[in-house]
Amino acid sequence: MAVVRQSLPDQSLEPVLSVDNLSVEYLTEDVSVKAVRDVSLHINAGETLGIAGESGSGKSTLALSILRYLGENGRITSGNIEYHGASILDLSSKELRALRGNEIAHVPQDPNTSLNPSMRVGDQIAEVLRTHRDISRAEAMEQTYDVLREVNIPDPERNAKQYPHELSGGQQQRVLLAIALACQPQLLILDEPTTGLDVTTQAKILDLINELIEERNTSVLLITHNLGVISRIADRVGIMYAGEILEYGSTEKIFESPANPYTQGLLASLPQGDNQRLKPIPGQIGDLTAVSDGCTFANRCEFAEPACRSGSIQMEAVRGESDHLTQCRRWEHALTNPIQADTQERHTSPNANEEPLIEVRNVRKHFDEPSMVDRFLGGEPPVKAVDGVSFDIHDSETLAVVGESGCGKSTLGSVLLDLQSRTDGSVSYKGTDVGEMNSQAMKEFRSECQIVFQNPHSSLNPKHTVGEAIKRPLEMFTDLSDAAQRERVAELLTQVGLQPDYAKRYPRDLSGGEKQRVAIARAFSVNPSFVVLDEPVSALDVSVQASILNLLTELREAYGTSYLLISHDLSVVRYISDRVAVMYLGNIAEIGTTEEIFEPPYHPYTRALLSSIPSTDPTVETDRIYLDGDVPSARDPPSGCPFHTRCPQKIGDVCERDVPSLEATESAQRTHQIACHLEQDEMVPDETVSWME
Repeated sequence: MAVVRQSLPDQSLEPVLSVDNLSVEYLTEDVSVKAVRDVSLHINAGETLGIAGESGSGKSTLALSILRYLGENGRITSGNIEYHGASILDLSSKELRALRGNEIAHVPQDPNTSLNPSMRVGDQIAEVLRTHRDISRAEAMEQTYDVLREVNIPDPERNAKQYPHELSGGQQQRVLLAIALACQPQLLILDEPTTGLDVTTQAKILDLINELIEERNTSVLLITHNLGVISRIADRVGIMYAGEILEYGSTEKIFESPANPYTQGLLASLPQGDNQRLKPIPGQIGDLTAVSDGCTFANRCEFAEPACRSGSIQMEAVRGESDHLTQCRRWEHALTNPIQADTQERHTSPNANEEPLIEVRNVRKHFDEPSMVDRFLGGEPPVKAVDGVSFDIHDSETLAVVGESGCGKSTLGSVLLDLQSRTDGSVSYKGTDVGEMNSQAMKEFRSECQIVFQNPHSSLNPKHTVGEAIKRPLEMFTDLSDAAQRERVAELLTQVGLQPDYAKRYPRDLSGGEKQRVAIARAFSVNPSFVVLDEPVSALDVSVQASILNLLTELREAYGTSYLLISHDLSVVRYISDRVAVMYLGNIAEIGTTEEIFEPPYHPYTRALLSSIPSTDPTVETDRIYLDGDVPSARDPPSGCPFHTRCPQKIGDVCERDVPSLEATESAQRTHQIACHLEQDEMVPDETVSWME
């Protein structure tokens, strides 16, 4: 099924939302942060406007301003916001309450912090309905079931009784959508609605949003740092930087011929091919407490000249086109000399005949294993998070593990490092079984095998300085003197792109990207030979992500380090990995070189994952492969092939009865293996598509 962009709404109609010269400030101690400055935009009925930009650009502040959710220290200093021609700024508190959640609904980024953990999800939806509708509790629950069906939550009567923690991440995100849609609002504000979701869940959420727009003629303000998401569903785009919109226009023109160096820099930061070196935007957003004249992006722009740093810079029509505006003195030069990623040779894969660094054989990790008494009494079966996984990792090799949430990726990573004990199987490091190591060998293993977690906010101790965090492994695993440790900390900070004086700072003083750099520096402090990277860039802006990916590539070359990369971002996987293992419900469905995985033939599950990747080319019609339902419970997995309940190419009883084994393909360049009952030629789609282009 191809996703086709809807036609643009009639621009002559009165906009649903108009924002005119809006400026917003936050008062912090004795200074004022100018978070949004002179922003103007409009959204018509049935139209989606995407707002993109780095963290700190003012995207979320813009969204909160529309509903006047700024908090006590935020204030609108100038401009106006109109909803159907009436100023929102003139509304009383009572009128605002009637508007919020009813006419205009806001879907915040993180369902973990937005959903009440002590209330059943059905009650949270019904609460919104009863606030804005004069209906009984029974009527509210019936409408709750209807809206849960609308957002594709299965068995709504049962799931309405669940608490948020009992639902998957994708289901939690759909519940947030259900809360927002309960009163059928005319304007939907989506703040990072797909961040942290795997590609298939992300694709389902985007399809759902598209369906709602078409069926209800809903208008959408979409805020995200994922340019592929914006390209997929937005009609128009505003590129925001340091509180200003630097480029504004139709999605096709913004992505096909960006006329602002900042937009070009964001696109050059995206991994889009296997032979490119990402080009992150240098520096970071400047101090918004004292904004100088001229272009706010000038200090990071490679096209900037002295005239860019003074005076007022106005929006200009690119090539005289009213549907493409840019705020740049040098937009004509940018159009003819666009910023692009550099080319590089792909990392050479290690020799498969060499002794592996890590050997994993038939590893299982089951949680809640029942006792003998539990089995006799008919207790619940265990959760089979990892259920018989085998592979090798060689020196200086990156093996990526991909799959939907709940497939066992993170559990596998923690088992490899012996952070969780395995139920069965073996993990060997340099030929020695980790489970049989003596205390000295285990100390060496702990020193040489490190991990970088997804969330640097929670993995760094807020009470320890950056220097103390990086020094800790040196104190535990080396005999270096205090002076040598301080010297090593300074060296590591420089290596990850931070100044040595960052050692005196605390995590609260750093941005998200800087915290992740500190976490990487800590992992590399003792020259590890193996590092587990658990979603190391999933929550980062595209430019920061590019810096981190380039850094990881450089460190691999410098130290000869091997990686196990856990990620749901297949573009990142394609960029950095040598081999890829596709996991589904605790099993490996396919494993091979990056080229083998991203080129036909491949497992039906792999094909579905690849088809869900959002492209930054808005002209591409994506032939999505739709998977029914969610990943089954690892406590009660299907018989036979674990994927057969959702497989679009299921061939019969054999899929339900027999577990397929990993078998090498005929054209294997190295060790390409697929676990599927289909013959190799049956897996090849009718029209061969290259995902490496």
